[in-house]
Amino acid sequence: MADKYFDRKEAEGLLSTIAPWLEEARSEKQTIEAFKNELAQVASRIMVMGGTSPSLGELLRKKTEHDEASERLVEIVNRIQETGVLVKDLDIGLVDFPSLLEGEEIYLCWKLGEDHIAFWHGIDEGFTGRKPLDEPKTGRTPPQGPRLQ
Repeated sequence: MADKYFDRKEAEGLLSTIAPWLEEARSEKQTIEAFKNELAQVASRIMVMGGTSPSLGELLRKKTEHDEASERLVEIVNRIQETGVLVKDLDIGLVDFPSLLEGEEIYLCWKLGEDHIAFWHGIDEGFTGRKPLDEPKTGRTPPQGPRLQ
C-alpha cells in the first residue's frame, strides 16, 4: 500500500513540478553513463596497448564529475519520490502515481513528452500493461476527480 494516493487531477497538477526534475535526472544519468563508457574505453585502450598510462589528472577530474552527478541524481530522485510519485524509468522519464480504483491499488502512468496523464495500469503490470484512462479495457473507470477510497 502506498503512503499517498492521487486522483488524476492531483497527479496532473504535479506534472509541471515533476517534469523539470525528470529532465534534470535524465541529464545526470547521461553524465554518469558517459563517464562509465569513457572509463571502459580507457580500460580497453590499456589492454590493447599493453599497459599504456591514461592521464591520471583527467581521469580524476572525470571521476569527481561522475561522483557529483551521482549525488545530484540521488537527490533529484528522492525529491520526486518525496511527493509520493514513483520513478520507474529515467531513460524515458516514466513515473507512476499510486491511485485507487474500486478499492484496488493501481498506478496512473505518465512519461515525459505526454501532455497529460492518459494511462493507468495495475501494480503488477508495468508500462506494457498501460490502458487508456478514457477507454479502460476492463470496463472500470479509473479515478478522474476526487480520490476514491
